[in-house]
Amino acid sequence: MGNTEIYGTIGPACANQQILTEMFRLGMTGIRLNLSHMELEESREWTEMIRAAASAAGVCSRLLIDLRGPELRIGAFKQPVKLQEEAQVCLRGENDQRQPLRNEKEIPVPELIFEYLQPGQEVLLDDGKIQLEITGISGKTASCRIIRGGILQSKKSIALPGVRMHLPVLTESDRKNIRNAKFHGVTGVMQPFVRSAGDLKELKKELERAEASDLEIFAKIENLEGAEHLEELMPYADQIVIARGDLGNSMPLWELPAVQEEIAAACAEAQKPFMVVTQMLASMEKNPVPTRAEVSDIFRAVQEGAASVMITGETAAGSHPAEAVRYLVNTVRAAEKYLQK
Repeated sequence: MGNTEIYGTIGPACANQQILTEMFRLGMTGIRLNLSHMELEESREWTEMIRAAASAAGVCSRLLIDLRGPELRIGAFKQPVKLQEEAQVCLRGENDQRQPLRNEKEIPVPELIFEYLQPGQEVLLDDGKIQLEITGISGKTASCRIIRGGILQSKKSIALPGVRMHLPVLTESDRKNIRNAKFHGVTGVMQPFVRSAGDLKELKKELERAEASDLEIFAKIENLEGAEHLEELMPYADQIVIARGDLGNSMPLWELPAVQEEIAAACAEAQKPFMVVTQMLASMEKNPVPTRAEVSDIFRAVQEGAASVMITGETAAGSHPAEAVRYLVNTVRAAEKYLQK
């Protein structure tokens, strides 16, 4: 057994005690519960299932809750929307009750983003899979040209590259979930979009109020502001998380590998554990075997000194959750063995 912790993410694809038990037996040491779309109390069946599966596998599992934090998401619509390149689409404030514009599809968005929008502004949806460009703004409505299209589902992420927005560190949902964390066997809290030491100080105070100070803090670096303030974050985090999804949205994607290496090197120098996450085995959401590039990516994370690695959609929504864990574990352990030579 190596030293690198292996995390999966619970979701509909693996919310089955037999599958979870197999994932733990294959070497998964912890699991993440994403609270972007649900409350911890609503996840009671899942948290009980995780404990039972870990026990059956003889594993003392770690459970991380990923808070909502200062993250922006689009609203809900009745069915997925197909966005065609070079067509037009409309962003509409979620509380705007006016009639829909004719001949334009509409995407409900948080109203607070409109003060940051201007013509020419790039907008990324669903972790950057879909790209829009603002062409006009009128009140709480913005017309956009679709640069990169796709199928858009409800509640996906929305990002404005290069724009620094002032958002609250914790939502009321986050505070409630922190209060319930100990009861559900949570061992660590992932704070999204950490921007400064102040964000982590606020989280620490909330943990103290909930008598949960012993929970580990995982500071997610998801934008350039967090990366720039990395040094000041170190004393207040138990682990730094290189969260490459939104981090990759905040810069040209080809610059992301260098930023990952810089964060990893800074953590190593400060002797601060770090985690690498996002798309480590993304092809396995559909395929039973990963790409050569993906296993090389996992090797690189171990080589850089990652204390932990995590897969997300691969186990939460993929077709092969247990097999994804098997490839992740075996690749990590093979990397550790080689690097110990």
